[in-house]
Amino acid sequence: MDVYARPANNSALKEKAADSKDENEILPPDHLNGVKMEMDGHLNKEFHQEVFLGKEMEEFEEDSEPRRNRKKLMAIFSKVDANSDHKIGAKEMQRWIMEKTDEHFQEAVEENKMHFRAVDPDGDGHVSWDEYKVKFLASKGFNEKEMAEKIRNNEELKIDEETQEVLDNLKDRWYQADNPPPDLLLNEEEFLSFLHPEHSRGMLKFMVKEIIRDLDQDGDKKLTLSEFISLPVGTVENQQAQDIDDDWVKDRRKEFEEVIDANHDGIVTMEELEEYMDPMNEYNALNEAKQMIAVADENQNHHLELEEILKYSEYFTGSKLMDYARNVHEEF
Repeated sequence: MDVYARPANNSALKEKAADSKDENEILPPDHLNGVKMEMDGHLNKEFHQEVFLGKEMEEFEEDSEPRRNRKKLMAIFSKVDANSDHKIGAKEMQRWIMEKTDEHFQEAVEENKMHFRAVDPDGDGHVSWDEYKVKFLASKGFNEKEMAEKIRNNEELKIDEETQEVLDNLKDRWYQADNPPPDLLLNEEEFLSFLHPEHSRGMLKFMVKEIIRDLDQDGDKKLTLSEFISLPVGTVENQQAQDIDDDWVKDRRKEFEEVIDANHDGIVTMEELEEYMDPMNEYNALNEAKQMIAVADENQNHHLELEEILKYSEYFTGSKLMDYARNVHEEF
């Protein structure tokens, strides 16, 4: 029997995270740009926009003027259309998706340099677990000097259960990021794997194990459809909330059946989930390209024309363009 449960609402969590940016600078983010699933197992609702816009995502979010957004989208179309035949095929879109994903990778690398400096104030090029632990507790409001002294003297830390649970999870992740030979010290590259597991094949496996552990109800280290659509239960207070739940289950079911479950046997293994989560998997990028084209391919020629991509701009950019057809020829 399938069990349907409403997912925890992450929008409030993301807003809260944005308000405490300094704290998140040293914490592994839940949301990884260009990765199809969040660290907590939710689907990444912004994935299509991230792999189509790359670093330009913020420009479309901040600039709501349709005419300027239209011009930007037309410029992107020209770049994706590598052979200049005025239409985008699957291979062209695949190449573009890989380029935009790499942009997110490079952005993470640059941010990591800054975040590593924050936890390595003495600049010796490596950080111990205890040093990181002190910085983490300080970000949670504990006195940094007091925590450092207690840790140094192996004294008991009086911290709440929730903070301790987060610390335990972070410690597991820290050890996984510590490349052989393990020395319990992370250099800048290892710290990148700690914050961004999508950069490391070993850490990608660890992330998949964590997601399956959270969703797997019978302990067989695989996921059935009912397990995949049964995240933590919330409270459905009204019809609008029920509609959100229904849409969520529908999206979740479609992704499971059509994309993640590669051999369509009704079971998602760790290997299948790892392939799905790997942002630099070229086969995934090609499948994604075909799916993105299919969304807007009104004339069914397996390509995207400019008119089609402008009409479905909200899917590709998050920005809805009005009167797209009337204006498209004006721009040329």
